[in-house]
Amino acid sequence: MSDILEEASALVQCRECPWYRTCVTPMRYTSEDLRRQMQSTIPGAAAAMGETELQSFLANIAAAAQSLILEGCPIFIQRLRTSPRLAIKIKQIMQNWASETRDEVSDN
Repeated sequence: MSDILEEASALVQCRECPWYRTCVTPMRYTSEDLRRQMQSTIPGAAAAMGETELQSFLANIAAAAQSLILEGCPIFIQRLRTSPRLAIKIKQIMQNWASETRDEVSDN
């Protein structure tokens, strides 16, 4: 009985969540965001590098961060942590994504 209540509670939480239907999104960083963060943590760091070098460095870091770091719904993350089978299923879907897409295209 507690499993049913937990699942119902999770569904209600999900529907009320501001992340509803967008459980995972890439974090958005700009080079200006990184510049401000760098200046607040390491004062004078911008002066040590040339302006062009710094712009290039920050642009590369921003691009890399968007490819690697995700923001996620706390409920979704908690479900992944508590259900290894769910995480494995999602991983398998992602690993087979290209072959499934090709199969759908060839069927149409």
